[in-house]
Amino acid sequence: METQTSTAVNVARDHINAWGHQDWEKTREMLATDVHAIVTSTQSGFERNFYGSEFTGIDEYMVRKMKAASLIEPESVHEVSAMGDESNAVIVITMRIGLGTAGAMVTMVRSCVYLLDGEKKIREERDAFYIIH
Repeated sequence: METQTSTAVNVARDHINAWGHQDWEKTREMLATDVHAIVTSTQSGFERNFYGSEFTGIDEYMVRKMKAASLIEPESVHEVSAMGDESNAVIVITMRIGLGTAGAMVTMVRSCVYLLDGEKKIREERDAFYIIH
């Protein structure tokens, strides 16, 4: 049965809370060594740049997450919905992020899909987003 309080949803929420508050130690410890992530958008300008990419490994993940999180307005990450089971979760969030013209704050809507490994660490992450102007 999929629920809003399953193991994977709780891990995903903790992970989002960690990077949303720039707690880099907690963010890192929640990742599998070979974490694999894909970030994508259907909006032009984001398909093949830093925010539209695929990468593997904790170090590469952390470099990208820290750069992106530095653009987020503090306390602006909010959960819209969540569903999951023991190893899979999907969470929809919104946030204010400096990706507008000349770094202006805009609202990002993001769907985050997670797969946990046997140790309850994030093994796979898929993020799809769009910007509301």
